[in-house]
Amino acid sequence: MTDSTDLTEHLTQLGRDARGFASPEEAVLERVPNPQAGVLYLTRFVAPEFTSLCPVTGQPDFAHLVIDYAPGDWLIESKSLKLYLGSFRNHGAFHEDCTVAIGRKFAETAQARWLRIGGYWYPRGGIPIDVFWQTGPAPEGLWLPDQGVPPYRGRG
Repeated sequence: MTDSTDLTEHLTQLGRDARGFASPEEAVLERVPNPQAGVLYLTRFVAPEFTSLCPVTGQPDFAHLVIDYAPGDWLIESKSLKLYLGSFRNHGAFHEDCTVAIGRKFAETAQARWLRIGGYWYPRGGIPIDVFWQTGPAPEGLWLPDQGVPPYRGRG
């Protein structure tokens, strides 16, 4: 059995005082070894209160993010993910750029077998924008539950 200290000694945020980051470029997304690396399964992270800024107006944009991934040898450490997503709070980018950039950084860091991200953005200018990205076809035999976010209906 591996000592848990051995698994986390390289981490800079978990179990430490971490104040967050001013931008996604300086944020650190960390990973830990996957103790079930040989098993095909799905892990889901949900960020229902994600925020960024419109790059044109500077007004806040809000999204409900759902990240599904099939881990390989690594898992994304959840505190670092929270801090990484929080780094977008003062970052100006369009919905598509935020969603795809998060998915790509996550997939690269985790070296995921497969990943999909759904960015369910609340209306800007009266139009909700949903953005979806994935690394490719899902592995055969992977259970893919619905992301559970209904289309935006407003008050009607």
